[in-house]
Amino acid sequence: MYAPILQSSPLAGYLDSKVDIDAAITETLNSGWFILGQQTRSFEKEFADFIGTTDCVGVGNGTDALEIALRACDIGPADAVLTVSHTAVATVAAIELTGAMPVLVDIDPVTFTMDPECLGRTIADYHEAGRDRPRLRAIIPVNLYGHPAALPSILTIAKQHGLRVIEDCAQSHGATVDGRTAGTWGDLAAFSFYPTKNLGALGDGGAVVTSNATLASKLRLVREYGWRERYVSAVPGMNSRLDELQAAILRVKLRRLTADNDRRRALARQYDAQLADAPLGLPQTREGVAHVFHQYVIRTPRREALKEFLHRRGIGSLIHYPVPVHLQPAYRGRLFSSVRGLQETERTAREVLSLPMYPQLSDGQIHQVSAAVGEWAGTNR
Repeated sequence: MYAPILQSSPLAGYLDSKVDIDAAITETLNSGWFILGQQTRSFEKEFADFIGTTDCVGVGNGTDALEIALRACDIGPADAVLTVSHTAVATVAAIELTGAMPVLVDIDPVTFTMDPECLGRTIADYHEAGRDRPRLRAIIPVNLYGHPAALPSILTIAKQHGLRVIEDCAQSHGATVDGRTAGTWGDLAAFSFYPTKNLGALGDGGAVVTSNATLASKLRLVREYGWRERYVSAVPGMNSRLDELQAAILRVKLRRLTADNDRRRALARQYDAQLADAPLGLPQTREGVAHVFHQYVIRTPRREALKEFLHRRGIGSLIHYPVPVHLQPAYRGRLFSSVRGLQETERTAREVLSLPMYPQLSDGQIHQVSAAVGEWAGTNR
């Protein structure tokens, strides 16, 4: 009989810090202040210090973080934004929430993130398609599964074309490229604190970070109705605020984030060693990158069979993401991409599978998952 192994477990992360979290919640309740108070201000400073930016603005969730970042750059209906289709739909949805048009770029088959060569081609194809289109204004590279995109190359292309860069860091809390933290490369970066993230709240939450004081000021305006003074909107805004209880919880869990990321890397190394002989594509880490393994993602053309085999063994797995955004009913046929298409994106979506990955997994559980995968591989060669 196999003990169930979850694909992810936000509850385990809570239980690890339960005493401190309960104390933080009690302190917040006793304060009588629940929106944009001292807990949020303290978390914003602590998270900015962790990432390495001067400013952090807490918001309601990761999708809002992307939308508010775009609005702070004055991006709207006359504009277009480059991003990828192999991502949570939130990335594309946030662009459309501003009225801007998403333009999709194919991915690197090794890291599953935006391919800089495809980015250059897509920009060229977009300009050749006609001058009556919305103006390209920004790039949103997605740091997927805990591996940052090729940010140095993407920034070079952005500079050549005068484009803003807004990093989607929903899955890369603490990852680095060449020793520089994800979230410090672009003009702004958007984070999600959904419960299963490397840094997760016990509900929704998000933040935008930047070291640009002008953009930071705009972020704070947009997140709360455009108010400079209460009840008077200086600019059009929205309502998206990180509440005090979630900020208090995040402050506690932030103290564990580096250790949790180290544990994720250690678990990934065990998977790497134990699955080395299996006929699977294993995660690869580009030189100079510190991966934080939000997910441990393998690939196989027989993905569905493996997923069902693991399910019968009581082992959870998930597909991130089964349908690229451009092939989903809400978006099919209406998003721009290069004339060369999104072939790698579509191939990846057919093959990827996320194995269990969270810091509270035991070495024995990693061995159990790996043994099950090995058993499946041995009977399906």
